[in-house]
Amino acid sequence: MEQNELLARIDRLESTEAIRQLAGKYSLSLDMRDLDAHVGLFAPDIRVGGGKTGRAELKAWVDDTLRHQFTGTSHHIGQHIIEFTDPDHAIGVVYSKNEHETGAEWVIMQMLYWDDYERIDGQWYFRRRLPCYWYATDINKQPIGDMKMRWPGREPYHGTFHDLFPSWKEFWSQQPDRETLPEVSEPLPLDGFLKGMRRGAPTPKIRVR
Repeated sequence: MEQNELLARIDRLESTEAIRQLAGKYSLSLDMRDLDAHVGLFAPDIRVGGGKTGRAELKAWVDDTLRHQFTGTSHHIGQHIIEFTDPDHAIGVVYSKNEHETGAEWVIMQMLYWDDYERIDGQWYFRRRLPCYWYATDINKQPIGDMKMRWPGREPYHGTFHDLFPSWKEFWSQQPDRETLPEVSEPLPLDGFLKGMRRGAPTPKIRVR
């Protein structure tokens, strides 16, 4: 193996671990309300929305969200899939099971994050983080049925947990022919699994509040 190839593979391993650490640091800093540590995980010119950019704008937005919605939170991250588009850019999906103390209710949530990562001056950051929700509900109320996002004092609404991937709607819209075996596509490539599952689907509009 040539030295350049070996160095590239080591860099890929170190980058993968650094990106995994980002997800853990995100949860810890958010739950402990260390907002400086939290926004430091994002690119310096992160887009916040409404034409606003930068960590100070992000800190103000996160502070307002946490201070007025939740007394406490706990984010439990699950599997993390990472794909590199080049040595300094990657995408990823992270599952998260969350708990929120909000007023008189204890709200549990299942979601995933669709992430874009970028290495800037040798350090990995979030370039974009889209929260895609499946359900949110009081711990004593099962989220059966439609409109599974059920926050206290708000009208229920639809999350975007399944909207990133066209396979969800395709699965339920098709009925298999039980008389013949189904066709099977070739396995998705190592750094093309997420892209292959997305199949060019548009990014859904995310409601975060």
